[in-house]
Amino acid sequence: MTSIKQTALLKGEGLPDYDKITPSEITENIPKLIKELNGELNKLEEQLEKQLSTKSSISWEDVMPQLYDIGEKLRWSWGVVSHLNAVCNSTELREVHSNQQPTIVRFSNQLAQNEVIFKALSNLKEDGNIKDETQIRIIETELITMKNKGIGLEANEKALFNSRSERLAELSTTFSNNVLDATKNWSLLLKNKSEVEGLPERTLETLALAAKESGDKDEEGNDPSSSNGPWRVGLDMPRYIPFQTYAKDRRLREKVYRAFVSRASDGEISNKKIIEEILDLRNKQAKLLGYKNWCEISLATKMADSENAVEMLLEELRLAAMPHAEKELIHLHECAKRNGENEDFELSPWDVSFWAEVLRKDKYDLDQEKLRPWFPLDQVLNGLFNLCKRLFEIEIEEASNSVPLWHEDVRFFNVINLDGQKIASFYLDPFSRPATKRGGAWMDECLCRNQKTKDDIVLPVAYLVCNQTPPIAEKPSLMSFEEVETLFHEFGHGLQHMLTTVNYPQAAGINNVEWDAVELASQFMENWCLEDQTISEIARHWETKEPLPESEINKLRLSRTFNSGLATLRQIHFALTDLKLHSQWNKDLEISPDELRREIAKNTTVMDPIPEDQFLCAFSHIFAGGYAAGYYSYKWAEVLSSDAFAAFEEAGLANQEEVRKIGKKYRDSILSLGGSRSPNKVFKQFRGRLPSTEALIRHSGLN
Repeated sequence: MTSIKQTALLKGEGLPDYDKITPSEITENIPKLIKELNGELNKLEEQLEKQLSTKSSISWEDVMPQLYDIGEKLRWSWGVVSHLNAVCNSTELREVHSNQQPTIVRFSNQLAQNEVIFKALSNLKEDGNIKDETQIRIIETELITMKNKGIGLEANEKALFNSRSERLAELSTTFSNNVLDATKNWSLLLKNKSEVEGLPERTLETLALAAKESGDKDEEGNDPSSSNGPWRVGLDMPRYIPFQTYAKDRRLREKVYRAFVSRASDGEISNKKIIEEILDLRNKQAKLLGYKNWCEISLATKMADSENAVEMLLEELRLAAMPHAEKELIHLHECAKRNGENEDFELSPWDVSFWAEVLRKDKYDLDQEKLRPWFPLDQVLNGLFNLCKRLFEIEIEEASNSVPLWHEDVRFFNVINLDGQKIASFYLDPFSRPATKRGGAWMDECLCRNQKTKDDIVLPVAYLVCNQTPPIAEKPSLMSFEEVETLFHEFGHGLQHMLTTVNYPQAAGINNVEWDAVELASQFMENWCLEDQTISEIARHWETKEPLPESEINKLRLSRTFNSGLATLRQIHFALTDLKLHSQWNKDLEISPDELRREIAKNTTVMDPIPEDQFLCAFSHIFAGGYAAGYYSYKWAEVLSSDAFAAFEEAGLANQEEVRKIGKKYRDSILSLGGSRSPNKVFKQFRGRLPSTEALIRHSGLN
């Protein structure tokens, strides 16, 4: 079969040429790609049918490399399109993405529902000619994935299943676009200085810049400035969070809060019906496959073995957190009254961040905003890279000029072993671009490790995407401590992807790692942000190069567990809501998903959600991301990551030799083995025992 002409989109290997991948090229070439892959699939089918009919036994080599190649060509090309759609969103790209998506879903289903391949894999598993543990795990995952994609269904059921999967993919894209649009479409122009009282200089600069980009002018017709305004508040995180934290004008905080919690919940851009349709379709898909509900499907491929096991963990944490959260709320209320609120003042949701910041300043004399100048991005990267050298014996070198990039903010780095050998690379796209880049932070695969022959190895390449405060004028990106933690978090995912030594791509890096164990490596890295040596390296003033004073570092440490009862409850509330929506909610229930969520809130919040609070309408993790019936994974994995970090604490964090030894052990188990073994086995290999919640409860200050 003649292969199609290699365009930028169909290259299928190596690093993409981002600027050459245009909407028209996507429209033209995705159908060609699908056609080519269909041809390859037919060829593989014929060969396997022949072997199955002659009863000759099938080997790994007969099926797995070809199957991976087909899937990888699809992942590579569509992966670039999806990546660009997330980081360089435009009307044309969005349209092309949604036009081509059904074709992709259709082909993925076709691949997963291929009877011949299913027979060949079952034959491979049952004939027992596979002794390699990694290969067995990969085949078992393939088989369960095929089962969950409808391989066992009758023809008419399969057609129904497929049309529903296409609809689900379409709904989740619409959900995500609605959140992006609702966030982008709402803003508030402030003209009086009194309205921005309390906001730090940095936030005023950001809001003035947003006003300038909207074409606003001041009274005299001049461009906006941080000192004279006007200022434009928005619902994207770099504007929303500082406004809720520092704005003294309570009336405005309320207005912005109400807009934020009701995003994508009414008018043209409403996700309410979409949520019901997604939940209903997921429920139907699960029943068609023989499961009770979507929650059962989700847990079939997770470390947690049942809904009950998840609930027990969440309940253990809820019981520890609830009394703390109740006390924390009382402290906030008292703080507000001490600071001028009248006797009958009642705390509302738009007061929590504001008074928490005042109390944090009172209690620890800590002003997070004032610390930004000590965390310039390059300094933070420098400290992060030194930490990786200490723990994992790798060097990281910038090579941004050597590869194509999708935006001028983006940088590229190589990861090098101490013997000078390059083992991986990553892109870093650090700054917020509210109009074209989706919010949040994530790590994704650009290339996955794959040993094709002894000398031909594809090295892993990661995308690391954040949404931190961009540089303004001659100031670099000055990070909040939260933004520092986010960067470390995503870098942890990146390390698991990049330091893998598994030679089968299906289980290398984060592939085949159970979803509720996948946050282990990311959350683990957050624990190092305040370790003595790391903080001394990441925290230096961008102008004077002075280190952050020890007194401030101690305040950051003490404040780590500040309001952790409320923070823990918040995660438990999200996790339980997600679990119950996917195990209990259905169309016949007579209550809406929102009402079910409010029912759960009675035991998982200390402040009822306000009537306009339509949090679910922007809960992209579960309606447009991979976390459906899996949001609990954050807490589940935090148990693992806290316990893993405790191994270093027990040895003594200042004991360099021990830290290096344990770091090597961690690299050789958790970072290296990826999805080649079960998470329990990998954890046991590192820790010598199964995980316990003790370290997390201690780290959270809830003991």
